[in-house]
Amino acid sequence: MRTALVIGTGLIGTSAALALAGRGVTVHLRDHDPASARTAAALGAGTDAEPEGRVDLVIVAVPPAHTAATLADALRAGLGRGYLDVASVKGGPRRELEAMGLDLTAYIGTHPMSGKERSGPLAAGADLFEGRPWVLTPTRDTDTEVLNLALELVAVCGAVPVVMDADAHDRAVALVSHTPQLVSSMVAARLEEAEESAVRLCGQGIRDVTRIAASDPRMWVEILSANPGPVADVLSGVAADLDETVRALRSLQSADEEKRREGIAGVEDVLRRGNAGRARVPGKHGAAPATYEVVAVLISDQPGELARIFADAGRAGVNIEDVRIEHATGQQAGLVQLMVDPSAAPALAASLRERGWSLRTG
Repeated sequence: MRTALVIGTGLIGTSAALALAGRGVTVHLRDHDPASARTAAALGAGTDAEPEGRVDLVIVAVPPAHTAATLADALRAGLGRGYLDVASVKGGPRRELEAMGLDLTAYIGTHPMSGKERSGPLAAGADLFEGRPWVLTPTRDTDTEVLNLALELVAVCGAVPVVMDADAHDRAVALVSHTPQLVSSMVAARLEEAEESAVRLCGQGIRDVTRIAASDPRMWVEILSANPGPVADVLSGVAADLDETVRALRSLQSADEEKRREGIAGVEDVLRRGNAGRARVPGKHGAAPATYEVVAVLISDQPGELARIFADAGRAGVNIEDVRIEHATGQQAGLVQLMVDPSAAPALAASLRERGWSLRTG
């Protein structure tokens, strides 16, 4: 691939353009808002000048509601040798294109499973897709050359290609992406009118659950509007669990011992099923989830503190598998949770104490 045209210079489009430009590909940028394309170009993602002829690959990175129309215009104009989109739904756009009677041998639907709460070109980065799944949905009509161009893009972006049927993809993202967004927003919405005294008690749990609730509502309305059926199906199951859990909790308020036992069993059931589901979420590098030991270190909110911790862990010969930071409300301090192999935890804890770090136990 020597040339590419990216149509849509938001987070995903600009990130892909940055990765391609970083590998020497000549990238042309186009957006319905020329200022967005100019911003992406200023970031080093390419040029906002129009290509002089056909490019090797046209990447359509516009909202799902506009994906099919944008692709259709590009196909009719003969802008490239190959065409792909990066929309978060796949079945709908393809059916729209088929209904237009277009030749789709030069097109393949794709979806990089990566993003941020922030949108726009200023949030983009060439490393956005590193190690993340990138779904490809070829059909029997997809030209081999186009599939190879898509695989080249995935490789340049450092992502992991995953081949799926388009409708199976839409059911999958309804479960692992779209429904979590709605549930996170619903939980966060409880905080809008909450007493200030309650909000001040927010800890890492509520921060984890509501992190993605900070996402752009307009963007998510477009995504959910393109995949409403599968999302509604998953939410229906969640709603059934909620109803059962509410009944179980009400039973715990009863003076009747039998009802209380039923309530305990109901709450325990949903928690245990949650354990079983969480255990299926892939761990580091896509492997089976690992059980790590947590070494919790108190730190001050000062420049260089995290670097010192990681350096001291390195001197102890311990690999940090994962890390979380819990900030203390109203204080210039926090708690860093270092996840390490259980066999390495005692040595790391001892080494950090020797170097003056304060550890929290229990």
